[in-house]
This record gives sequence, C-alpha cells and structure tokens, in this order.
Amino acid sequence: MIILKSPDEIEKMAKANRIVATVLLKLKEMVSPGITTDDLDKVANETIKKMGGIPTFVGYRGYPKSLCTSVNEEVVHGIPGKKVLNEGDIIGIDCGATYEGFVGDSAVTVGVGKVSAEAQKLMDVTRVSLDLGIEQVVAGNRIGDIGHAVQQYAEAHGYSVVRDFVGHGIGRQMHEEPQVPNYGEKGTGPRIKVGMVLAIEPMINMGVAEVEVLKDDWTVVTKDRKWSAHFEHSIACTEKGPWILSKI
Repeated sequence: MIILKSPDEIEKMAKANRIVATVLLKLKEMVSPGITTDDLDKVANETIKKMGGIPTFVGYRGYPKSLCTSVNEEVVHGIPGKKVLNEGDIIGIDCGATYEGFVGDSAVTVGVGKVSAEAQKLMDVTRVSLDLGIEQVVAGNRIGDIGHAVQQYAEAHGYSVVRDFVGHGIGRQMHEEPQVPNYGEKGTGPRIKVGMVLAIEPMINMGVAEVEVLKDDWTVVTKDRKWSAHFEHSIACTEKGPWILSKI
C-alpha cells in the first residue's frame, strides 16, 4: 500500500532529510586521499545524533554502520571499515537519519582528489539522470516515467542501469511502497499523487548492468568490476511539483 503523507508529515520528513543533507555536505568536504571509510562513518554517526536524529541504517536488518560507503566497482551497501581512500577513487556515500519518527535518505558519489575524466563523466551523467527522474515527480505522472527518464539519459551516454536494486517510497519506514526502478516505460506503474514521498536513486554502471553481492552479504559490486556511481534524493510530490527534501 502506498502511504500518502500530509503536509505536516512532509514537513517532518524535510527535517529528517535536512540532517542527512548536512551530514553529506560535511563528508564531501572530508573525502580525500588517506582517510578511511570508517572515518566518514564516525563523523556521520556523531553529526546525526548531535542534530537530534537517529542513524537509521544502524541495526537495519543487522547492518552495523551509519553509512553505506561504496568505492569504485562497489555499487551500493559497502560497509565502512579500514579501507583507505586513494587519489582517483570515487566513493558513493549513502546516509539515512530518523527524526520525529520519519526517515530521511540521500546519497552522493564523490571523487577522491583528482579523478579521471572517465570517472567524472560517470558521476556527472548519474547526477543528471537523477535530476531528470525528479522532474517526473508530478501528480498525474506514473512511476514508470521516472525510470524511463533515468534510463534514457544514462544509456544514451553508453552506460547501463542496475536492475537488481531500485528506489522506493519512504516515510515512517525507510522502505515503503512503491518500488521506483531506474528503468522502465513511460505511462506504466502506479500513478503519482500529491503526498507521495519517493527516494529516487539511480545506480549507473560503466560496464554491464549485472551485479553480485560479496561474502559480507551486503556489498554489491558490478559483475565486470567496472566502476559505478550512485546518487539519491528524497522527493515529495506537492501541489506545486517535486520538493527535494534532502537538498539544502
């Protein structure tokens, strides 16, 4: 069942997402050669709590950390640890925070120091594909319009779109209906309504779309080990159009 949120509930979700956005801004400034993914996680955990939030990811289905940190060929759900970031890497940072009973969720991919033109293009295309998906969050459109916009743009630049993991509705729970695929046909899927809040999160690969999960049961990597980028925003559908709750 798709749960529509009242204006008051959307305001609360904006507060949760403001925490997430603050964390991600801080971490983007921290990312540099020599730091570990655990360094990022520690700051995220402290910042979320300092702002009155709860790190949503901790304990979710047994997940141990406040962030997901996915480096290079890792697509999503990389677990922070002792991994040291190197010049030229890219890292996807996914953060969730709960505030007053509502969840905020957003992700960015960041270059470590100076990255190759190839890596920069992957990140740029993925970010723009998210923007194009967000433009479809208009009452009367359908969920398939979002995926279609993302897929068309990403594939036109020679990339592939991950099928095994998708975006989602969000609210009191991190994962609510509907699923929001990053691929699809226009005019298909549930109709978008005012009060829907969606987490749109394209995962775009340089190589094949297929992925696999490592032995830690969390980290998703590309099957051909070519690099992947991931961006995410939480967006409310309002009378005035899409409201990006996780953008400050």
